[in-house]
Amino acid sequence: MFGVTILGNNSALPAYDRHPTAQVVTLNDQLFLIDCGEGTQIQMARYKIRWSKIHHIFISHLHGDHYFGLIGLVTSMGLLGREQELNLYGPPQLEDIIQLQLKVADTTLPFPLIFHKLEKEGLIVDTAKFQVECFATQHRIPCWGFVIREKKKPRKINKEKVLASGIPAVYYERLKNGDDYETKDGSIIKNETVTIPNKTPRSYAFCADTIYDESLCAKVQQVSMLYHESTYLKDLAERARARFHSTTEQAANIAKKAAAERLLIGHFSSKYENLHEFLDEAKAVFLDTELAIEGVTYMIN
Repeated sequence: MFGVTILGNNSALPAYDRHPTAQVVTLNDQLFLIDCGEGTQIQMARYKIRWSKIHHIFISHLHGDHYFGLIGLVTSMGLLGREQELNLYGPPQLEDIIQLQLKVADTTLPFPLIFHKLEKEGLIVDTAKFQVECFATQHRIPCWGFVIREKKKPRKINKEKVLASGIPAVYYERLKNGDDYETKDGSIIKNETVTIPNKTPRSYAFCADTIYDESLCAKVQQVSMLYHESTYLKDLAERARARFHSTTEQAANIAKKAAAERLLIGHFSSKYENLHEFLDEAKAVFLDTELAIEGVTYMIN
């Protein structure tokens, strides 16, 4: 499973039962939290998110609507007896903020909190099953976006043909990498005769708060799903620019130029109660667009 559950889809001020930015990305047995606006832990309880499965939290920037819920979540994890380490990625100043909050409350966490400073673009998590990259966006203060990519071997085992060929199971990983198999008598079993092509690895890009910036397209090129902030409708493009945010039309243009498969828009301004125009305007430019609605999980196929 690869999916994105929206916990908060609003901008700075909570309104109309919409909450500040927070998302949980599920990739098989891994859960990632991206941003942690006020009320995130309440939203996690509401939508039955398993906190114990979260080992990586990514904070895009230090505007309150993206991290004011973090200290509450971290201390709650401690109160619930968490022991597994928690990896926190964010701007360097975030570590000082968290440590000060823990210090003044005389709180000692019962688990290791490992802080990773975001200071340059590139790979920040790399495992056998997934990797995470960060990239800079253009906002009023330093701000980061993230791309989560699954890893897959290029080939899949055709069990029936592999068994018929007598290839030992110990060799299966090499088959998945595309290697041929040499039998004891020296004959070669071609890889394509006992394997099939694997599915293309999927990816999700979280494009955090940003002004319209076409240089982002290269950083999120051809992702399976792109989340891009869409704070305003297109008639307020000048206001969006002045406040270092984007419009519906601009988000859709980034998705189109990046050749993304799908677009998810959110971070809606509190001046709007009804969101249907957001979808209409974005779909006019990029058809495969959806609104980021709280409580909904968007599957990445």
